[in-house]
Amino acid sequence: MGEASGQIDLSRDPQMDGADEETAVQDFLQILEEHRRNCERQGKYVEAEIAKNRIEELRRHEENRRLDKMRTRQIAERLGVEEAHMMEFQQFNALWDKKMAEYEQKALDLHDAMKERHAAEYTELQNQLHAQNVRDRPKYSKELLNLRKIQETLAKQKQYAEAHKVQQKADQLEALERSQFDELRKSKSNNKLQQLSHKHAQEMAALKKRIQAGREEQKKQRQLDLER
Repeated sequence: MGEASGQIDLSRDPQMDGADEETAVQDFLQILEEHRRNCERQGKYVEAEIAKNRIEELRRHEENRRLDKMRTRQIAERLGVEEAHMMEFQQFNALWDKKMAEYEQKALDLHDAMKERHAAEYTELQNQLHAQNVRDRPKYSKELLNLRKIQETLAKQKQYAEAHKVQQKADQLEALERSQFDELRKSKSNNKLQQLSHKHAQEMAALKKRIQAGREEQKKQRQLDLER
């Protein structure tokens, strides 16, 4: 082991040559320790001191190497854990983003479906009211009906001038009563349409409230799952 010549190169570092570094260092330390003892027995105290110092230096180096290796392993383990956590967090966010996107799409579908139904109901009511208005006829007052009878009677009696006067008065009253009838009919139609619009607005507001409540519940559940 180098003792045949009594000389050991104390300045050289252990050569790995592909061998495990720790084993190589321990082997070299063993050679140095044996050399130190031989020098001590032979009274070569200067060489023994050099060997002792080299042994201590190598041991410090080995300890530092061991600590560096341990720190490197701990860092790698910590990075591995952090990477795993990051991947898990990304998967968590992807899953919840998908769930919330699906919820928003469902909410939009419900909103659009209600909007279409409301438009159809409004159009249907408009058509019903129009058809009813076409069928309805004014119910004239007794005064107007009496004027028409007087008009006819005067005309049969060939009192045309008087019949014309009564006719003009009856026409004016009929125009007034028809105008009043049209206004009342229009007002009733508008009231029914307004009532339906109000009902639709309430339904839409209730739907939006349910959607928002569901949205808040989704956010709350997402936070709870994240904190687990």
